[in-house]
Amino acid sequence: MKYLTFALAKGRLAEQTMKLFEEINMPCEEMKQKTRKLIFVNEALKLKFFLSKASDVPTYVEHGAADVGIVGKDTILEEERNLYEILDLYLGKCFMAVAGKPEMKQKLKTMNNIRVASKYPHIAKDYFDKQQITVEIIKLNGSVELAPIVGLSDVIVDIVETGSTLKANGLEVLEQICPLSARVIVNRGSMKMEHKRIMNIIDNMRAVR
Repeated sequence: MKYLTFALAKGRLAEQTMKLFEEINMPCEEMKQKTRKLIFVNEALKLKFFLSKASDVPTYVEHGAADVGIVGKDTILEEERNLYEILDLYLGKCFMAVAGKPEMKQKLKTMNNIRVASKYPHIAKDYFDKQQITVEIIKLNGSVELAPIVGLSDVIVDIVETGSTLKANGLEVLEQICPLSARVIVNRGSMKMEHKRIMNIIDNMRAVR
C-alpha cells in the first residue's frame, strides 16, 4: 500500500486539522514532537503529512506532490488550480468582503475605475468584473486596511472575521463577496487511483463535522 500524502496550511488551521484527524483515528504523533523534520509519517496507516504556506497547498495538490490538501476557500479561489474541492470542514469560518470608508458605500454604485487594494487580486478582479465595474487592482502583502486610510486605494478586498480591525480604523464592510472556511482538496489523479481510501477518509471527516 502506497502512502497517502496530506498538505496542511501552516498555523491554527493545521492544528485544528490534526485534532480532526485524531477524532477519526488518523493521528500523527511525530507532529507533536519538537523536530526540524519537514515530513511526518503515520507508518501504520501509510500516511504522510507536511506543513506548507497556505498559498502553496493547492500547487502541491495540483501537481501530485500531495494527494490531499486542507486549506481555506480564499486560497482555492485565488490560486485557481486544477483539482477537486471535496468537502467543507466549517473550520476558520469568515468571509471575503469589499471594505472601505462609510462614504464609499453609495459611491461604489456610481463610480468607475475604482482603485482596489488586496492580498487577493484575482478574487477582487473577478468580483468587480461580475459587477461590470472597471477597477485598478493594487496588490499588497501587509495590512491592507492602511491603503484607503492613506489614499492608496478607494476600497480594499480582504478577509473579515469580526470586523474589529476595520472598525478601529474607521472602515466598514461595504459588500460581502463570499463565505470562507477550510476545504478538503484532492489531486485529480489521486482521486482515480486511490478513490476508495480517499473517500473513506472524507466520509469519516464528514461524519464528525
